Amino acid sequence: MHTYWPFAALRMTTPQLELRQPNDGELVLLADVAAKGISPPGQRTFLTPWTEFIPAQRGLAVMQSHWSSKATWNIHNWALELAVFREGQPVGMVTLRSQQFPILREVKTSAWLGLEFQGRGYGTEARGALLHFAFEQLGAEAALSEVFQDNLASQGVSRKLGYQFDGISRAVLDGQPVVSDRLRLTRAQWLGVDHPLVVVSGIADCRPFFLTDGDVS
Repeated sequence: MHTYWPFAALRMTTPQLELRQPNDGELVLLADVAAKGISPPGQRTFLTPWTEFIPAQRGLAVMQSHWSSKATWNIHNWALELAVFREGQPVGMVTLRSQQFPILREVKTSAWLGLEFQGRGYGTEARGALLHFAFEQLGAEAALSEVFQDNLASQGVSRKLGYQFDGISRAVLDGQPVVSDRLRLTRAQWLGVDHPLVVVSGIADCRPFFLTDGDVS
């Protein structure tokens, strides 16, 4: 597996969490976490309505998304999906994605946690690990995020990590316009403050999936 898909060995470790790609058995456990609930009733955190599916469909959506991210990977359009583990227990997933990364050096992040694991700081710590990976391992120049204005939890995580307001975007949700804040965190802003320790292993063989031979991270 590592010969053809080196991400199987990629690990990000924080004081409380481990981020890595799940095997199929662990992916089933993550599907179970999603099936139990991700968003409080009546609250939408994504434009796509998958969090409102019935439990079995929510779990299937998690599995299909992960398989798709692997199958469609290319250096100009990729999504790195990692499971978030707390003491060996899966609690959610995070995604680092980019288009034209060798040229633009920009990334976006997204995440979900099971309802029972929210409010414990895991979301902030997991996104911090992704940002560490993007800025300090891949040489990203900026991290971007778009968050519904009423999504206070995600807005709070972004503020803690130093994102700055960068305008708004409008989209259609359930037939009505919805406004999101565009947020931006630059490399200089990230490197200008201290962050919890993140240990990354298994990155060397993954670099060709992000950067061309002439790139310097």
